[in-house]
Amino acid sequence: MLLVRGMLSGVVAGLLALVFARIFGEPAVGNAISFESALDAAKGDAPEPELVSRAIQSSFGLATGVLVYAIAFGGLFALAFAFAYGRVGRLTPRATAAVVALGGFLVAFVVPFLKYPANPPSIGNPDTIGERTATYFVMVVLSIAIAVGATYLGRRLLPRLGGWNATLVAIAAFIAVAAIAAFLLPAINEVPTGFPAAVLWNFRVASLGTQLVMWTTIGLLFGALVHRPLTQRAALLAATAH
Repeated sequence: MLLVRGMLSGVVAGLLALVFARIFGEPAVGNAISFESALDAAKGDAPEPELVSRAIQSSFGLATGVLVYAIAFGGLFALAFAFAYGRVGRLTPRATAAVVALGGFLVAFVVPFLKYPANPPSIGNPDTIGERTATYFVMVVLSIAIAVGATYLGRRLLPRLGGWNATLVAIAAFIAVAAIAAFLLPAINEVPTGFPAAVLWNFRVASLGTQLVMWTTIGLLFGALVHRPLTQRAALLAATAH
């Protein structure tokens, strides 16, 4: 039940994120490609042949990538919700979904984004794409692992410090360890000299906004879909126990 609702939420979230990315992200990508083409022309390099046309990339390619990504994250979100529900205090299903969505957005995207911010596809050396992808996913995995550890620490400190103080200590521990992990990972900056700062800024803001739209939609919609059945089930179990 939860997995289906999570993937359904991912479909809707993907559609909304696609609209956002198409409106706000694609213009920056187009400007970045134009800059790269002008740079190659200034060097006298012949433009590389397109394996996939720009029209397909910005329409079908973008839609496929965003939807597959959102559906997969919707399923993972459902699993995370199933683990968190009933373990993060006496929260309703809607509130639990909102907390999981906020935590997922911050831990799985914002923290890695601060170390390795998104760049337009045209930026970067093709020979280092494997290294760049690997280091980014290492940062994502480390961020998630540190968040799990901080959550465990908060639960252990709860009886001694109380809910508020235990939460603050857990958050501080997460920030400190995540900062150390980010510092130890290699820095990668392949933005070419002279690249328009406004284009880079707009693309990164659009990337952040696309993720925010996706996570917000999944959290709110999934919470709405599971609130009633889970609440009714809890009430039935409570009535049966009495």
